[in-house]
Amino acid sequence: MDGSARQRRGLSRRDLLRAGFAAGTGLALGPVLAACAGPTGTSGAGTLTLALNRSLVSLDNKLNQFDAHVTVQRAVRQALTRIGDGLRAEPVLAESFELVSPTAWRVRLRPQAVYSDGTPVAVADVVAALDMYQQVDASFVGNQFPEWPVVQQLDEHTFDLVTQRPLVGLDALMSNILVTPAAANLPEELSDGVGSGPYVVTQANRGTGDYTLSANRDYWGPAPGVEQVRIRFLPEETSRVLALRSGEVDVIDSISPDSAEQLDGLPGISLLQAEGTRLVQLFYNFRKPPEHPLSKASVRQALSLAIDGQSIVRDVLLDSVTPTNGVVPLSLDGAVEVGRFEFDPRKARQLLDAEGVDDLELTVIWESGEFASDAYVMEAIAQMLGDIGVRVHLRQFEPGGDLPTWRQGRGGDFDLIGNGYGNQTGLALTSLQGLFAGTPEMEKTGDAFMGFVYDDIASGITAAAAETDDQRRSTLLEDVQQSIWDLWPAMWAFTQDVLLAHRDVVSGLDLLPINSYDLAAVRLEEG
Repeated sequence: MDGSARQRRGLSRRDLLRAGFAAGTGLALGPVLAACAGPTGTSGAGTLTLALNRSLVSLDNKLNQFDAHVTVQRAVRQALTRIGDGLRAEPVLAESFELVSPTAWRVRLRPQAVYSDGTPVAVADVVAALDMYQQVDASFVGNQFPEWPVVQQLDEHTFDLVTQRPLVGLDALMSNILVTPAAANLPEELSDGVGSGPYVVTQANRGTGDYTLSANRDYWGPAPGVEQVRIRFLPEETSRVLALRSGEVDVIDSISPDSAEQLDGLPGISLLQAEGTRLVQLFYNFRKPPEHPLSKASVRQALSLAIDGQSIVRDVLLDSVTPTNGVVPLSLDGAVEVGRFEFDPRKARQLLDAEGVDDLELTVIWESGEFASDAYVMEAIAQMLGDIGVRVHLRQFEPGGDLPTWRQGRGGDFDLIGNGYGNQTGLALTSLQGLFAGTPEMEKTGDAFMGFVYDDIASGITAAAAETDDQRRSTLLEDVQQSIWDLWPAMWAFTQDVLLAHRDVVSGLDLLPINSYDLAAVRLEEG
């Protein structure tokens, strides 16, 4: 692929879009999620149709948790908590969730919480859920727990979540553990079965990614706003935009800056935007042998200096992202600025020469749809690296392919991966744990993120997660983030705003920074 040619097309595309469409102020920050507790009522009429950019392979998040999928998954299966206003944990199946000692959180289940078949949500279901998430291989969620809590039941509805060391933010982490009846739970993704949410699955096609949800008549909380929800998988963004404009679908998620500019100001269509928590990065493969140039932090830094991030942000991503001046998004609680990505190609070449690197060839991989305008960004990166004499091979994987095996070091060799790492808790610790707390034991199964294994880093993250004093924890977090930055794990990184478009007949859609919303709160007004 010719990066320079594609980048120029991106520049002209920007000019054409701005000339052809009104660049108004149609973007609005989404407010908070609606409250979850309340009396059961009658669900609203109508059918709401969502078009997703990534295939929804299951209504369970043990293995995959693409940001926008959370909206649908949690409409069927629920957790003890969820992330709501201000990126804070709010109770869902839990009536209360309180820290009662440094190593114990007391949880009381809502007595009225039941599954769609009428059986009550039980403490045993929470035990089974924690067990299943631990057993599943290559779990996205599992790697975010510094330690798995143990359930100690106190009565029919009350239990303690006990850890050996204090675990700050456990209430937020538990928002990722979806609860299913114990007898039906398995250490794998679940594509059927009952849940406790406001919707039940009435049709499912895992192959096509199409689902139909109907209102749960026996839902223990407020009745959902629409009777039926249809989920469609439309991987091509052009198709999703056309489907929205024609009224074929009502909501499209995770749209690119180009599409936002096309849709902004069009009659009958509105845009929602929120500051995101998803880190998009060009992450190095840390499974290289010691003699490989990429095993040296100085070489990784040199390559970073070749990237003109400001021009990519301005001309390719249309100012819809924020360069990350650190190792996790600065919007997260506990994140600190520890460095900046700079553009200095002359210095980049000098550093490579000093290390004796004069004939470097890199393979960069990523999955289509991993982030907005991904191919344009990658081709711009390839051109910039070419300007300092580094040859680049780009390999793009289609969704549902074998990229996960490559991520685990079992599919093939590569040098960098374009990766989007979502954060569903609002805590910097969650991203730090999932990305940088790899251990030799985890790497045996390929579960250390891209082979990033540094004992001192993992220990520092664990210590911060266990520190209950806010000031001391802040110091530990800053120190470990600086140590990570000094290793240059990523060539370049940014945080992307979450963008969503919907028809104006849709109301009650409150987009959160974690790129999800409460599906039950959405209303549809026909006509």
